[in-house]
Amino acid sequence: MKLAGKVAIVTGGARGIGSGIAKAFASEGANVAIADLDYEGALAASMKFGESAFAIKADVSIKIDVETMVKSVIKKYGRIDILVNNAGIQTVMPFLDLSRKDWKRVLDVNLSGAFLCSQSVAKEMIRKRINGVIINISSIHGYIPRSTKLHYDVSKAGLIMLTKETALELAPYHIRVNCIAPGIIDTPMNQELLRDPEKRKMIEQRVPLEKIGSADDVARAALFLASDDSSYITGAALPVDGGLSLNYNGLKPVGSS
Repeated sequence: MKLAGKVAIVTGGARGIGSGIAKAFASEGANVAIADLDYEGALAASMKFGESAFAIKADVSIKIDVETMVKSVIKKYGRIDILVNNAGIQTVMPFLDLSRKDWKRVLDVNLSGAFLCSQSVAKEMIRKRINGVIINISSIHGYIPRSTKLHYDVSKAGLIMLTKETALELAPYHIRVNCIAPGIIDTPMNQELLRDPEKRKMIEQRVPLEKIGSADDVARAALFLASDDSSYITGAALPVDGGLSLNYNGLKPVGSS
């Protein structure tokens, strides 16, 4: 059991990547707090793990919600060892049509939410002298631009720098901070895109490993970063994308048919 006795918070844990990470952590002995704005979804996810998990309703973009979430976990388990900042939203809008409201909402959830959660949890880790771990879920689009998703991509780029800055500042307290940059993952967020067989095949052909990733692929990376297997790693951005970021222009690798 790689996480036996550990306590983890996974934001956006009701479904998709977050649910996969919560499952992986619970299977390795961790107690997991599944935080999500969708409380019913979080509750359904937590019930799969019995007493080793519980659900919390939280909007990570609201400071009082974050503080209440952290206090609830401390009250129940007495400590927090791992935080996964996974909560995120995505909308499609061309730059010239993007409203300040849409820009702000995506940045508030994806980036400010991770900032608020990290700050609140890190203070508890420091207070209790816990050698903790923070994992941010970014995206390959934190460093690869594309059309119509400027606000999302900027938020994910910000997460990469948030990771590096907080890793630097929290290192003296023995708190490690890393991030994962997923590529195309088969989750509810990408369901509409991937349900089209032609579009799915086109994407698979662009991925050097020739397949779409799963939530479990990201969860295994998160488990590695949360465990002592990565005890000398901090400030890293780990792509989990089947090589897509190496081949984003869609050219076939040399030697392929």
